[in-house]
Amino acid sequence: MTTNMWIFDQTLLVIALRSAIIFGVILIGMRLTGKREIGQMTPFDLVLLLLISNAVQNAMTGPDTSVTGGLVAAGTLFVANIIITRVVWRFGKARRWVEGTPTLLIHDGNMVKKNLMKERITHEELHQALREHGITKIEEVHLAVLEIDGSISVLKKDELPTITRPHHHIRFLKKKTM
Repeated sequence: MTTNMWIFDQTLLVIALRSAIIFGVILIGMRLTGKREIGQMTPFDLVLLLLISNAVQNAMTGPDTSVTGGLVAAGTLFVANIIITRVVWRFGKARRWVEGTPTLLIHDGNMVKKNLMKERITHEELHQALREHGITKIEEVHLAVLEIDGSISVLKKDELPTITRPHHHIRFLKKKTM
């Protein structure tokens, strides 16, 4: 029995629609799981990602195993990515929803425990990030921020620029218009 790899069982529109829905659901799921840099993925995270990708593949193409069906699904994912990227670039609220916002973890030597719990970052993970920045004590940190890409930025207290305030008042005068 010979099958043609270019013949598909479903309409291309159904495959495109299924792929777009799966893209949206996965995007929401990834957003809800929190920020974690790809380089910081644990073996558990990697296994989960692989299993999810395998599970949704059939949901996108259904019984269709043709090359055409696969190309339509892949093309739909590329188009959805382009659309989301442009919407995020243009609209700030969409950017904050899709990408998230930075989260303050340490302020002036004090851990912001509420944010650590919200982002599911353990004290050990935070201390590891500080050690990677050459810091041994939390008291040395002015700011530590969990960035939208999952990395942790740290600003030491001794790295703060000294800001001097002038001793005289600066006045701004409006020009008179005639």
